[in-house]
Amino acid sequence: MTATAIPDPVVTLTTGPVDAYPAVLRALSKPVFYDYDPAFLAQYAAVNAKVQRAFHSSLPPVILQGEPVLGLEAAAASLIAKGDVVLNLVSGVYGKGFGYWAARYAKELVELEVPYNEVISAQAVADILAKRPDIAVVSLCHHDTPSGTINPALAIGAVVKAAGKLLIVDAVSSFGGMEILPEAVGADIFVTGPNKCLGCPPGLSLLHVSAAAWDKIAANRDAPVASILSISDWKRAHEADQPFPFTPSVSEINALDAALDVYLAEGEQAVWARHALTARACRAGVQAAGLRLWAAHEDIASPTCTAVAIPEGIDEAKLRALIRSRYGVMLSSGRAETLGKLTRIGHMGTTARPIYAVVAVAAIAGGLQAMGAKGIDVGAGVAAAMRVIDLAAG
Repeated sequence: MTATAIPDPVVTLTTGPVDAYPAVLRALSKPVFYDYDPAFLAQYAAVNAKVQRAFHSSLPPVILQGEPVLGLEAAAASLIAKGDVVLNLVSGVYGKGFGYWAARYAKELVELEVPYNEVISAQAVADILAKRPDIAVVSLCHHDTPSGTINPALAIGAVVKAAGKLLIVDAVSSFGGMEILPEAVGADIFVTGPNKCLGCPPGLSLLHVSAAAWDKIAANRDAPVASILSISDWKRAHEADQPFPFTPSVSEINALDAALDVYLAEGEQAVWARHALTARACRAGVQAAGLRLWAAHEDIASPTCTAVAIPEGIDEAKLRALIRSRYGVMLSSGRAETLGKLTRIGHMGTTARPIYAVVAVAAIAGGLQAMGAKGIDVGAGVAAAMRVIDLAAG
């Protein structure tokens, strides 16, 4: 069967890419202006200011022209110097992955790793920093999506700042879906993107860079310049009299502009509450249906992703394929160490709507029931999700 013969999904409830807001899709169809057209230069400056407003930051952000993996690798390449010892905090696949970049640039990589259904404690970070005062940079993945868990960024950030270290925060799949703001958590480089909770297609990285981080980057002789990985090349790109290092993605800027308008108009508190309610209904539903959350404790489960542990004897890939073919619902797999062990339901952007929790619960429980899994009750799961939604509605 060719790819063109495979029907489109009815609903995509993945952890990224996610479906885009209608306003974003309309913006993608706008004319592509020359990047030095005065209208585009003014728009670029305005979009940068909107990102700064959404970040609640005191400094202009940096927009890199590539999906957030670019921002994360650029953070490692720019901030970490050859003489640095780096503490990488690992509670999942993406946290572990950042360590590979960090090790490439650092003198030494130290890792604090916990089981991938747990999270990092601030006390454990404090203990390591006390034992290793030579650590210069700490890196944290706030929401490790392949585990669906949330690390306590505020508490960890406070510990890192008290120790006088620099902090890199990966907030790619959490910013815009919950309260995580760069200066509030003490991030020196904060990396996110519009392709998760802001409801855009993948294509840009959004960075907050602190004054201390700019100083460190300037002093780092090995920090990239005239490179796709350069952060400093884009530091002043939002200023109308400064050249772009290379051609920006005009269409992606149009999309980001629209996504920020949606986010700011709805209000961040309302957006965060919508994500949280959708996840809460989903968690209640999957558990009532007879399933288990992957997270060791529900209080560390993400508002933007519900990771569901797969019952023994069920082939996870076949389960997702059945769900897609029978119900038209596309869900996400695990990654690396969590591959085959869990299925992920995304609550991000336009699909962070409570009714989609009902769809997801019905689909995953129905699929498992069809595959012969024991103890699955589709009706109980749907009813539990609906109760959460109805209770919130008053």
